[in-house]
Amino acid sequence: MKTAKKIRLFIIIVIIFTLLYLFFAAKPLSKEYQFNPVWNINTSYPVIKTSNLQENPIHFHLGQTIGYFDSEGTVTHYKTFPSKVSISDFYYATYDTSASNIPFYFPDGKQAGIIEASGYPYFVDDLIYVMLPGGSSFAKCDEKGSVMWQYEGIIPITAFSAKKDFTAVGLSDGTIKVFDNRTGETQITFAPGGSDYPVILGLDISEDGQYIASISGHNQQRFVLSHKEGAGQKIIYHTFLDTDSPYRTLIHFCDDKNRVFYNFEDNLGIYDLKNQTNTFIKLKSKVISIEESDYFIFLLGKNQQEYTVSLIENTNTLGGSFSFDAETAFIHSVDNNLYIGKDNTISCLSISK
Repeated sequence: MKTAKKIRLFIIIVIIFTLLYLFFAAKPLSKEYQFNPVWNINTSYPVIKTSNLQENPIHFHLGQTIGYFDSEGTVTHYKTFPSKVSISDFYYATYDTSASNIPFYFPDGKQAGIIEASGYPYFVDDLIYVMLPGGSSFAKCDEKGSVMWQYEGIIPITAFSAKKDFTAVGLSDGTIKVFDNRTGETQITFAPGGSDYPVILGLDISEDGQYIASISGHNQQRFVLSHKEGAGQKIIYHTFLDTDSPYRTLIHFCDDKNRVFYNFEDNLGIYDLKNQTNTFIKLKSKVISIEESDYFIFLLGKNQQEYTVSLIENTNTLGGSFSFDAETAFIHSVDNNLYIGKDNTISCLSISK
């Protein structure tokens, strides 16, 4: 009888211990993010309608077609082009290799002006540039296409970054120059150095012009982050990379002003300015586009004909990804919706957990 009581007591103790362990120690499994389809449109023969929404249209460029659409999936403008194009959410222009006096247009197709400089137009949001022949000079234009100021160099431009108040260029000799967008005055001339062959392969400048991030060099290629100190730049962080890629790469200051993303080979580097930490995330492909929403950052990577969309959380971790095959693709993110273009289709996805 005593033995039976001991067994029952032992079983009760085990059950109580198990329940206490599950209550205090067990952690719920994290849920995967779900990409939920909202709508899908075909851009081969789209129905063009005037949008009723009071919002800026979203541009697309797929193969030899361009246009604009809204958040409800209405295509508001559509155009095919035979040669080259530049497009943003504010302007577009088509041109050929002998480009000169190029008309450019608003998203509704109305002419916005004529770009006076001879070269290749380049739009960054509502900023208008012309990349001049030779690859070492460019012009900054006003909203009508008239030249405001011009930089004439002799060293090839290998990286370019444009923000509202500043334009930064990286040169093949390892020099970075920053210009005031109003006057064209050179504000900073800076060389990160540290490599045997100091070409600038990737570049971005923060919105306030205080920080410059770059990837430069061959034979000890490195990522360098610098901060404005008076009329110069002071390196506040740098790291040598494991690879020595000869190709241009993507660098992006986040809207939260705390992080800068940089891509090398199949890796994403994230430097947190606030916490002064550097994080690496392994990816499947080279990043060609970065888009931000309120809570996430989306990456579009490409490896031959395979595109991969990756979701980066605010904790600097990879939240999920998916891949697809296409000849051409793009991503945009507006109000936490993700828009994906693939050959002749555009899809809207919402993100949930």
